[in-house]
Amino acid sequence: MTENAKYNVAVLGATGAVGTKILQILEKKNFPIKELKVLASKRSAGKTIQFNGNDITIEEATPESFKGIDIALFSAGGSISKKLAPEAVKHGAVVVDNTSAYRMDPDVPLVVPEVNKEDIANHNGIIANPNCSTIQMVAALKPIKDSFGLNRVIVSTYQAVSGAGDAAISELKNQTAQFLNEEEMEANVLPVKSDEKHYPVAFNALPQIDVFSDNGYTLEEMKMINETKKIMHADELAVAATCVRLPVFTSHAESVYIEVDKENVTVEEIWKELKSAPGIKLQDNPAEQVYPTPLSAADKEDVFVGRVRRDLDNAKGFHLWIVSDNLVKGAALNTVQIAQAAVENNWLK
Repeated sequence: MTENAKYNVAVLGATGAVGTKILQILEKKNFPIKELKVLASKRSAGKTIQFNGNDITIEEATPESFKGIDIALFSAGGSISKKLAPEAVKHGAVVVDNTSAYRMDPDVPLVVPEVNKEDIANHNGIIANPNCSTIQMVAALKPIKDSFGLNRVIVSTYQAVSGAGDAAISELKNQTAQFLNEEEMEANVLPVKSDEKHYPVAFNALPQIDVFSDNGYTLEEMKMINETKKIMHADELAVAATCVRLPVFTSHAESVYIEVDKENVTVEEIWKELKSAPGIKLQDNPAEQVYPTPLSAADKEDVFVGRVRRDLDNAKGFHLWIVSDNLVKGAALNTVQIAQAAVENNWLK
């Protein structure tokens, strides 16, 4: 990166939950922006948002929007990314895409900077941001894999409704009030808005996130399985996932069982690796009831890990509890960190 260089940046999906967070983090991190363009749908065009104390007018996203743009941060849905990301690349922009559109494309790097930052150098114009639940898990497992090896991961997630968008947040609020008022709860969004059936999430647990595949796993579960292997360059890694939606507004929690390769690994050794890992905060003191929770992780940038303990039946097995804000590290922050790494290492091309 040329010292003091600045870049023309576009944020697509600027009015959504993740897009709003991206703008906040760009401002907080003092990202080297020469000119900022905020893009959204036609219905939002003409409205203004504040960035660094200035009013910026939202523009409708079109293929021509990316003329002169160096970095484009996408968070407007997979179909929009499929349509506009190639157009942005044609105009010379490097796209960091926060949807599932390109994650499993073999020609597109799928990146968590703390895990596989170097993959960014191999991009062909598009870099994919992983699924929120995958990001926090691989960030925590990376230091363990590097030091002790890793051959099995079994994860059960406890995911916040904000992962399903603003409509799911509103529905949880409404259902909570309806339940407390002894009214029938209305359900129109979860588990999947486009699916035939909908169930209340308030005071409930829904073992379905995204639609089901033919193999009985949901697409969210398959994302975690396939993305983990790709990010960690470990096709041989055994991964299984069960993804559950809970009545929590922000932050995903995960119960993760792992099996390491190395013999006689101790909990203390795993603690040591986690303490020194970038972006990880260890909160693990059962004697004083210290462990991460969704509320304590909300609005924070780190991935929090606690409840590290050896499996009682398998000497190479360990259990971990991993929590992180799904809109921050699970989406917006990771997107900005990818852009930062691309800039700092001269990987824009």
